[in-house]
Amino acid sequence: MDSKSATFVILAVYVTIMVGIGIYMSRKTKSTEDFMLGGRSVGSWLTAFSYGTTYFSAVVFIGYAGQFGWMYGASSTWVGIGNAIIGSLIPFFLIGKRTRLMSNHLGAKTMPEFFEHRFDSKGLKTLSALIVFIFLIPYTASVYNGLSRLFGMVFDLGENGATYIIIAMALLSAIYVTLGGYKATALNDFFQGIIMLIGIGTVVALTVHKKDGLSAALDALNTISDSKTESGTLGSLFGPDPINLLGVVILTSLGTWGLPQMVQKFYAIKDEQAIKKGAIISTFFAIVVAGGSYFMGGFVRLYCTLDNTDGSGKAFIETVNGKPVYDTMVPSLLQQALPNLLIGLVVVLVLSASLSTLSSLVLTSSSTLTNDLIKPRIKNFDDKHQMTFMRIFIAVFLIISVIIACNKNASISTLMSYSWGALSGAFLGPFLYGLFMKKASKAACFASLITGVGISVTHMILFSLNIEAFNGIKQSIIDLNCPLSLLSPINAGAFAMIVSLIIVPIVSSFTKAPEQKVVDNAFSSLTSK
Repeated sequence: MDSKSATFVILAVYVTIMVGIGIYMSRKTKSTEDFMLGGRSVGSWLTAFSYGTTYFSAVVFIGYAGQFGWMYGASSTWVGIGNAIIGSLIPFFLIGKRTRLMSNHLGAKTMPEFFEHRFDSKGLKTLSALIVFIFLIPYTASVYNGLSRLFGMVFDLGENGATYIIIAMALLSAIYVTLGGYKATALNDFFQGIIMLIGIGTVVALTVHKKDGLSAALDALNTISDSKTESGTLGSLFGPDPINLLGVVILTSLGTWGLPQMVQKFYAIKDEQAIKKGAIISTFFAIVVAGGSYFMGGFVRLYCTLDNTDGSGKAFIETVNGKPVYDTMVPSLLQQALPNLLIGLVVVLVLSASLSTLSSLVLTSSSTLTNDLIKPRIKNFDDKHQMTFMRIFIAVFLIISVIIACNKNASISTLMSYSWGALSGAFLGPFLYGLFMKKASKAACFASLITGVGISVTHMILFSLNIEAFNGIKQSIIDLNCPLSLLSPINAGAFAMIVSLIIVPIVSSFTKAPEQKVVDNAFSSLTSK
């Protein structure tokens, strides 16, 4: 059996298991709370794996690992370490218990609904629900983009073939989410997480082994230099550009604290003991999966080159507007580092990572739109109607995402950066201070939502849409030679998050907090435990 046939067999088994889980869990999904939150009774292992597999997808393994590995070399591993400590361990201990208790007490199934009850504002719920639906779409598109890159490499697909793959993956994720809701997603995430742990460990070991071991690979990295990178830095501890590397760590780690699809895991977890165990499990998962992905990506320059005349035998990476196509780097590395028979494992690895993320994204988006925008405006909107609408919006969300993903002009990392920057830049401050600060005000939350989205959209208009009218502003910023790249959507997203953390307490200090009875009701869930 050749490698392609083996890959098809592995994929067929994998897809059968995914759909089977969806059918099995559909029998246990009786209400909207079951569909959206698994009845708020999900244990530590399922929660931890669901958190990790939602966190890491083809965006990390294909897009970010390639881009940041090329830019920062071995030091890109710090991004994975940051994801494990800041993005996984700390939020479980810091906000996990409070989120579970307060959301359960308030009867909140989504982040917008939490804002409504915590700050006594229907307008806040409506605006935040729209932000969730709109800005989860580019993130979903980036996941599809990463999947199509890998499948295109393995099966030698043309442009149309990649489009068919995107559509097929959308249908697969829609089937098992629509059937079983949150419980099907969580159980699938556990199964997919096991595949990810085994797959990442295998790929990392082979990537380094192919270059004669870790020491030799780092020495080889240190011999590489170009116009932006000095010799001896790509294999060093902090790399050639530690300041901009910090921006990546902030965006990809701190961002999870304000992302609705991540926070929702704490709404559904069973009890405090499950949170403590989940923290350890999710941190280990992140160290292996994220740390391994970025560590592997740190060696892409040993497998890829921008000079097709250098005779090195490396894969030639084309450029667009003078920039390398980062999304093709990891597929090129895998093609050289792995035996053909292991390519199937990698395909299932990336598919597992991506489908788990996709399922959480579509479930979060459809449930938010239905619960927070449609339900309050329709009378007699019972559980049956609500679940029907959620399933319809799953299809709508996926169709829009597929259309965007089929446009290859935007890179994986750019799509994700704008999505995370807008979402966490809008929600991080309101959600975090809503859990801890009684004087946090409704006006401060609106200010954060508008500022977070405003920073991301403004940056996108100025620097990513290539609108001629703004070229003068763009060139003026380039001429500043600022050490922190203002052109980067990653740094823009990190900046939006930091602004959110600053603006909420400032605006709250001179604006009116919600009525005392509203605040007392929200925090009573904490004092009674």
